[in-house]
Amino acid sequence: MHGKVAIVTGGGTGIGRASALALGRDGYSVVIAGRRPEPLDRTVSDGSAEGSRLLSVVADVSDPAAVQRLFDQAVDHFGRLDLLFNNAGRATPPMPLEDVPFADWQSVVGANLTGVFLCTQAAFRVMKKQDPRGGRIINNGSLSAHSPRPHSAPYTATKHAVSGLTKATSLDGRGYGIACGQIDIGNATTDLSSQLSTAARQPDGSTRPEPMIDAELVASAVVQMASLPLAANIQFMTLMATTMPFIGRG
Repeated sequence: MHGKVAIVTGGGTGIGRASALALGRDGYSVVIAGRRPEPLDRTVSDGSAEGSRLLSVVADVSDPAAVQRLFDQAVDHFGRLDLLFNNAGRATPPMPLEDVPFADWQSVVGANLTGVFLCTQAAFRVMKKQDPRGGRIINNGSLSAHSPRPHSAPYTATKHAVSGLTKATSLDGRGYGIACGQIDIGNATTDLSSQLSTAARQPDGSTRPEPMIDAELVASAVVQMASLPLAANIQFMTLMATTMPFIGRG
C-alpha cells in the first residue's frame, strides 16, 4: 500500500480516529479532517509515533469552501487521492419528531448527507483526472439505514439517504475506476455512543443495555474494504455485535 493516500473525515475521535490510525499502519498517507483542531492534533501525534504519515486539516464538511480546501491540501501535500472515508456525522438527542428544532435538522443533514455529497464530489474531481485514475469511497452508514431507533428522525433520514447516495456514486463512478461501498455499523464504543451499553432506547419506550463492539474492529473492516483491488467492491457491509437486538424481534 506504500504511496496510497486517504482522507478520513471526522478523523479526530471515535471510528474516524481508529480508522485513520489503522490505515496509517497499513501504509497509507492519511489526511484527517474535523471541526476541532485538538483531537486532530492528538491523532496525528499518535500516528506519527507509530511511524505513519498523517496530516490534519480543520474543516466543516457541510461547507463547500472548507471541503475544497481539504482536498486541495491533501493533493498538494501527498500528490493524489486513493481512498475517501466519509465518516463525519452527528445526531440530535432523542426527541419526538414534532419537537426537533429546524436548526438541529439542518445541522444533522449538513454533516451526515450534504458533507458526504460535497466530499464525494471533490473526490470524483480528483480521482477522475489523476494518473493512475480512480480510487475508492467508503461511506459510514448505520443500522439506522435499515431500521430506526425511536425518536431519531433526523439521523435515520440522513442514513437512509446515504444508502441512496452510495448506490448512485457506485454507478456514476464505474466508468472512471471509482468504487464506492458502505459500512453499516451497529453499536460501536465511542464517546458519542457509549450510553447504548447501559440505556439503549427500545421501540416499546423502555431502555436496556445492548452489546457493543470496539471501534478498532470497525477500523479493521475499513482497512479490509480499502485493501481490495478497484476491480472488486464490498458494496454494503453490516458490522455489529453478534447478539445485538437487530435481527429478529430482539
